[in-house]
Amino acid sequence: MKQRITVAKGDGIGPEIMDATLKVILAAGAEIEIDEIEVGEKVYLAGNTSGIASSSWDTIRNNKVFLKAPITTPQGGGYKSLNVTTRKILGLYANIRPCSSLHPYVKTKHPKMDVVIVRENEEDLYAGIEHQQTDEVIQCLKLISRPGCEKIVRYAFEYAKQYGRKKVTCFTKDNIMKQTDGLFHKVFDEIAIEYPNIINEHWIIDIGAAKLADTPEDFDVIVMPNLYGDILSDVAAQITGSVGLAGSANIGEECAMFEAIHGSAPKRAGQNVANPSGLLHGAIMMLNHLGQTKVAENVHNAWLKTIEDGTHTYDIYKEGVSKKAVGTNEFADAIIKNLNATPTHFEKVSYKNNSRLNLPKYIRRNPLKKDLVGVDLFLHWTGEDPDTLATIVNQLSSEDATLSMITNRGIKVWPEGFNETFCTDHWRCRFKSKEGNKLTKHTIIHLLKKANENALDIIKTENLYEFEGKVAYSLGQGQ
Repeated sequence: MKQRITVAKGDGIGPEIMDATLKVILAAGAEIEIDEIEVGEKVYLAGNTSGIASSSWDTIRNNKVFLKAPITTPQGGGYKSLNVTTRKILGLYANIRPCSSLHPYVKTKHPKMDVVIVRENEEDLYAGIEHQQTDEVIQCLKLISRPGCEKIVRYAFEYAKQYGRKKVTCFTKDNIMKQTDGLFHKVFDEIAIEYPNIINEHWIIDIGAAKLADTPEDFDVIVMPNLYGDILSDVAAQITGSVGLAGSANIGEECAMFEAIHGSAPKRAGQNVANPSGLLHGAIMMLNHLGQTKVAENVHNAWLKTIEDGTHTYDIYKEGVSKKAVGTNEFADAIIKNLNATPTHFEKVSYKNNSRLNLPKYIRRNPLKKDLVGVDLFLHWTGEDPDTLATIVNQLSSEDATLSMITNRGIKVWPEGFNETFCTDHWRCRFKSKEGNKLTKHTIIHLLKKANENALDIIKTENLYEFEGKVAYSLGQGQ
């Protein structure tokens, strides 16, 4: 029985590489029926700021599987990225990006690289919650949730288990972001215990990224929060030889989207020169997801054989290595000609039964004991002297809550600040309850009322909690 999928041909080189991709997988025997939708630049410019019509959402949600070519998001006008919107609105929490070297046919400094990046896809800074708070300061909220961490980390270990991978590595920056990245690392350690046959390790993101760029053969599967995963998956793809060759799967509990990781390259559109390999790899991952593993295996091996034959598009063509320069259509034809053949230099791909991973749904835990112990009041204040501000803000203190610290961009500037610290117009004033006491929301309301009476411009408040008696907020830098 054929499985119905949704297809969007996108913008720029999108229609060409999608046509080539569909031509190959259908020739290989893919059991699919296609519903095509329009998304991207034309939809944006027609006045739809989301880049997609509501009826198209219905088609995607009904079919559950979406094969999407690259799209163009018009600059200016406040248009939101449809890629990010699709991943988040459909709950596509796992972004999978395999990155393998094709030495010696595609130039790379790392001939033995074979890394899979597993990127959390819904939260982190990509929550897209930003505010300008003062003349000089804009904030972006970094949101990390336990459900988000558990789902993506478990996916990484299950992926490694199913695909015969031996190690899962976690990258975070929890030496600085102890609460958010700290949670991601903590959950990784908790879940790793459940997989004793898979090696696990953690690296701080900066040295981990340096090591990935230098010795990628030391890694196998790497799991990361959203932003790090987005950046390093492009880095990983590029150091294998080309971002243009990499495909991507976006997996959720209900729906899935498959794509190339590169953009729409409008300057190359309509010239029959674009390499369809990235989208084709996305389609191979889609076929595995659909359980059509034999078709996926056939397409992948035919593609490897074509690369071995030296039949290359312009982006990877190299004199002395490549034998024939071809366009988009001709490259697709060459792959089709190699269907049912196997590579000789590369190891033959065998997907066995590597179909969709079925992970357990997240089960919410019992609520923790939560105590309100303080509040951070964020101010827009154009003065420069922290001691002067402390004198003003101390007027808000009461028996229930007293001023304990002032920071500027996270750096403690009162008490005992340094004159060398540069201060902007964005200040955090921390009020704490007396030791052993708890705050109430009425106390915070009282603080805000007094701040208003003293003409203080409060731009934001952030409650300070202890969970199960443990401090659940960061100290000021320098405390």
